[in-house]
Amino acid sequence: MTEHRPHSATTAMGNRHDYLPAAGRDALLPTYDLLTRTLGVPRVHQRLIDQADLRDDHKILEVGCGTGNLTIMARRSRPAAEVTGADPDPRALSRAERKAHGLPGIRFDRAYGQELPYGDGEFDRALSSLMLHHLDDDVKAPMAAEILRVLRPGGRLHLVDVGGPMTPADGPAARLTLRGHHVAGNLGDNIPRLLREAGFDCTEVATQRHRAMGRVTYYRATRPD
Repeated sequence: MTEHRPHSATTAMGNRHDYLPAAGRDALLPTYDLLTRTLGVPRVHQRLIDQADLRDDHKILEVGCGTGNLTIMARRSRPAAEVTGADPDPRALSRAERKAHGLPGIRFDRAYGQELPYGDGEFDRALSSLMLHHLDDDVKAPMAAEILRVLRPGGRLHLVDVGGPMTPADGPAARLTLRGHHVAGNLGDNIPRLLREAGFDCTEVATQRHRAMGRVTYYRATRPD
C-alpha cells in the first residue's frame, strides 16, 4: 500500500484527515453502502460499466474506489480482467477487501488520485464515480494528469459525477446541490475542459436528471495514441 500525501487537504463535515472519508466521517462508514443503495448509485455504476466496454483482457483501475462497490461490479462483469481499486481511506479499503474476499483478480491499494503508484501505460481503462466534486480545485488537474499517465495510448477514462448541464429546472435536489460550493467545478463544460487540458480527448456520453443528486453526467476521455 502507498503512503503518498496530497498536494492539499480536503476538509468537510469535520473531517480530520488529508482526504475525505468515504462517508464524510469515519464514524459514518458503516452506513455508506446503505446510503449509496438508497441513492440509486448501483444503477449509476452499472451504466458506467456498460459505457466502458470492459474486456476480459483489460487491466482496469478505479480511482477513488471507497468501499469497492464499483471495483467489485467491474470485476464481476469481466471475470478474467485484472481490476484495481485505489483510495486514500484505509478504513474504506479494509471494508472493500472484506467484501471482495475470495474473488480473484482484484486488489485494493491505498493511494491518492494525484499520486498514483503505477507505471506509465499500465491500464486499459480507468473508472471514476461521484468522486471529482469532493476534491479541492488544486488537486483535480494533477489527478487528471496522473490518470492520463497510467492509461495506455488509446486507453479510456470513464467518469460519472454530479453536474454537467445541471440547472435549477432539474428539480429540488438540483436546487439544493447548486447551493453548495462542491459542485461548482463540475458544472457546464468544466469537466471536459479539465480532462482536455490534461491531454485527453473527452466526450460527454450521457446526462440524466437524478432524484437525489439533481443531475449526473457521464464522460468518456481517451488518451490519444
